[in-house]
Amino acid sequence: MRKSLLWIAASGVALVAGQAQALPAFSTQTGQPCNTCHVGSFGPELTAFGRNFKLGGYTLQGGTGTPIPVALLALTSYTNTTKGVAGGAAPDFGTNGNFAVDQVSVFLAGRVNDYMGGFVQGTYSGVDKTFFLDNTDIRVTKDASVGDHDLQFGVSLNDSPQVEDVYNSTYTWGYPFVFSALSNTPAAGTLLGGTMAGNSLGAVAYGSLDHTYLLEAGAYDTQSPGFMKIFGEGYGAGAETGVAPYMRAAYETDIGPASAHIGVTFLDSRFNPTVDTNTIISSVGHDKYTDVSVDGGAQFVNNPVHQFTTNGMFTHESRRLDGTTALGGAMTPNGDLDEARLTGTYYYNDTYGFTASWHHLWGSRDAALYGQGNQYGSANGSPNSNSYTVEADYVPFGKDSSWGSPFANLKIGVQYTMYTEFNGGTTNYDGVGSNASDNNTLYVFLWTLF
Repeated sequence: MRKSLLWIAASGVALVAGQAQALPAFSTQTGQPCNTCHVGSFGPELTAFGRNFKLGGYTLQGGTGTPIPVALLALTSYTNTTKGVAGGAAPDFGTNGNFAVDQVSVFLAGRVNDYMGGFVQGTYSGVDKTFFLDNTDIRVTKDASVGDHDLQFGVSLNDSPQVEDVYNSTYTWGYPFVFSALSNTPAAGTLLGGTMAGNSLGAVAYGSLDHTYLLEAGAYDTQSPGFMKIFGEGYGAGAETGVAPYMRAAYETDIGPASAHIGVTFLDSRFNPTVDTNTIISSVGHDKYTDVSVDGGAQFVNNPVHQFTTNGMFTHESRRLDGTTALGGAMTPNGDLDEARLTGTYYYNDTYGFTASWHHLWGSRDAALYGQGNQYGSANGSPNSNSYTVEADYVPFGKDSSWGSPFANLKIGVQYTMYTEFNGGTTNYDGVGSNASDNNTLYVFLWTLF
């Protein structure tokens, strides 16, 4: 109950400030077009300016327009897979060739005062037919001088590890920025990769020295059952037995016309496991997950005509699933999972974009954890999957001279994902005749923000 009240109070500050018109959209607040903060005029990938704006608690001013505290987002799409999804891609959808309103989101975003700002996102999923509290980051921050050095420090209250992060080589803001909810995806995933997204509450203290050294430390806990029910969330991996410590460190530097960074993230969690979405069991022992992730990237974005970015990450997760094993959900408590991703993007005139990405998962076999199932399962209990994604984008707006600036933006994209391994196999990976290539996915989307 205390955790829910804390979260409601934080969100309430943003709501009250919005009613007082102190939370305009970021563009009208700063007086900058979208391409000042975002690569490709749309985002979410941040430029150096955008990273500093976020670290500064979203408090920078400079705009002269009327403050607008609300932003709206809509994502619609068409999905087609090589074979189609057995039993239907989702309730009320067919096995293939599906059109969908993926999501509609409402944001309250911007500055509250010189020391506080943030954003609160509420999302309706047109696939799941549910409303939930989405990515949310509320900050209290301060600038200071330490000798000849500039220091930004503050605290972020957010609902998922890495929502507070400023780099697109980490999970929350990393590629793919959008993907189909109506295609089959690998069964395995790390805790840091999103298992705690939306159902957790965390406080992270941070400091950035000279826009070069970044250090963050905090902790996350599971939200109360009542609060998760209101906002459409479930326990996921389980309920925290205490708090999960979280740490992040990064180093950024300029190399000629480019900027580059390298970082490391640590998350350690202990859960009482679940037997369904909202039922936890505390009498059989807990599950322990320890994630360590190394990431890095480089940006060549000073040239307004040709812009290149690259990002990569590697994550190792070690597990001891005593609780899940006792419940029959795993064959053995000890195991691990590794994940790697490498992405490169090119934009011409902040308008035409092309992205290529490689994604690989591999780890310990477990016939219960990765069980059999038509298309969704693994015949050999392996989590190993490998895919390549290419995407072409068109962003007509988002520049200073664009139509409707800064209130209208649009991205039209075509994305294709090809699997060479899926849930432990290339051919007949599920034991009932499915091949990895059957899950190859064409995803065409229209993403609007205004």
